[in-house]
Amino acid sequence: MEVILTFFVAHWYLSLFFQTFFLHRYASHAAFTMSKGMEKVFFVLTWIFQGSNYLSPYGYGVMHRMHHAYADTPNDPHSPKYDESIWKMMWKTKTIYSAIANRKMDVDPRFTTGVPEWDPFDKFARSWVSRVFWGAIYVFIYWQYADVWWLWLLLPMQFALSPIHGAIINWFAHKYGYVNFKVGDTSKNFLPFDFLMMGESYHNNHHKHGNRANFGGFRWHEIDPTYIVIKVLNAVGVIKLKAQKQVSLNEQEKRKAA
Repeated sequence: MEVILTFFVAHWYLSLFFQTFFLHRYASHAAFTMSKGMEKVFFVLTWIFQGSNYLSPYGYGVMHRMHHAYADTPNDPHSPKYDESIWKMMWKTKTIYSAIANRKMDVDPRFTTGVPEWDPFDKFARSWVSRVFWGAIYVFIYWQYADVWWLWLLLPMQFALSPIHGAIINWFAHKYGYVNFKVGDTSKNFLPFDFLMMGESYHNNHHKHGNRANFGGFRWHEIDPTYIVIKVLNAVGVIKLKAQKQVSLNEQEKRKAA
């Protein structure tokens, strides 16, 4: 039991880390820079740790930029406001993402400029060969170590962790939570203590300050775990963090009142 639970938790957080660090903050928003060589390293690491859930940095980056540009409008790739259920939203998201990643959708150049591309690797990492390879590894681990029946219920989730991570934020963080900033959409901070989503649940903060590497930091409890890692990687020279002025919510409120 311990092996399976450790495997599941590790996969949850490692998959999520590369989604929020590489696909979201780097590919979509360019909150920091890195060399082209290091970029390829993170392509490979994303494939390893997302595994059968691998998402194309190009497909994700372009679609996410569209989400910010069209948030909660009919052109939004995923909006609870226009999708009747979370399942319909996830299917619509998959359809649009696949069309972008496969270059079957005409996209405004403003959404593609600077998004990292490595087409040969992307095609391999998104192929059924790759997905079956990782899926077989997951099944083998469960076959060896799942000593009680209910542990097998976790396996389907591991096959779909990346869509699950996306659905949590794209659905629930537009419906439930608290708001720090008035923005032109329904984004909310879903969790006051972000122990599950590595900073992603501070969605209202992020929609207000899209290119900011730190999604938290506006209230005392808004600690963004991914930003801590980003600062370490910046300190050792793996990435270069863009200069960003940190202003607390209290300080912003004082400025407005002055």
